[in-house]
Amino acid sequence: MREILEKLAQGKISVDEAEKALKINVIENVANVAKLDVGRETRRNVPEMIFAEGKTNEDLLAICKRMLEENDRVITTRLSEQQLDELRNQFSSHHVQVFPHAKSMVIRKQNYRGMQTGGRVGVLTAGTVDLAVAEEAVMVAQEMGCQTFLEADAGVAGIHRLVEPLKRMLESDVDCLVVVAGREGALPTVVAGLVDLPLIAVPASSGYGYGGRGEGALMAMLQACSLGLAVVNIDSGVAAGVVAAQIANRVARTRTAH
Repeated sequence: MREILEKLAQGKISVDEAEKALKINVIENVANVAKLDVGRETRRNVPEMIFAEGKTNEDLLAICKRMLEENDRVITTRLSEQQLDELRNQFSSHHVQVFPHAKSMVIRKQNYRGMQTGGRVGVLTAGTVDLAVAEEAVMVAQEMGCQTFLEADAGVAGIHRLVEPLKRMLESDVDCLVVVAGREGALPTVVAGLVDLPLIAVPASSGYGYGGRGEGALMAMLQACSLGLAVVNIDSGVAAGVVAAQIANRVARTRTAH
């Protein structure tokens, strides 16, 4: 990236050529362990994220250091308690934000300044047990520049529990909703029938027995009769957060233009 900017400053390439070069898929090797897509955020406005599960502390640390060199920020998901402690210790001089339910972390250099797009994403969960998935969506949407609004434990076992959280979402004028639910996965269908917002449904692996581990919720959401509802995979809070932020950011650009 630096080489491209230097060529631009020296007049060797045009602004259009520099923009095209920055959007090319840049792949960096990290100690023969991982290939990082450091150009993803430039290309798609979607940050690269490090999936920590299964990685050794040594490999994870090497990857995080390389990402910080390139982007001044690194996002890590699905960390073990040991990995959380290791990263806290290794990057104590940085700004570290932990999402405790999701076991995820954002590490930023002290001079890092994130963008604020004006997009607004609401995240609603059926139960408190679904907060791990919901926090992933919140984290990603925030790192993509959106303001987020989280409401937990609004499950339809008692329909009255939904009224106040949904009212607050509408008062906040969110551009998109992420709705997380386990067990029979009914909450997204109910919400989609009540609001005029694009909605991303996330089946959570809470639930047990026949159709447990999110499978029953996934099937129910795919069969939902309410329109305006899209579904991501089980426990895919990151995927839901990315789509929600892309929708909200596009809405925000239109809002600003007018």
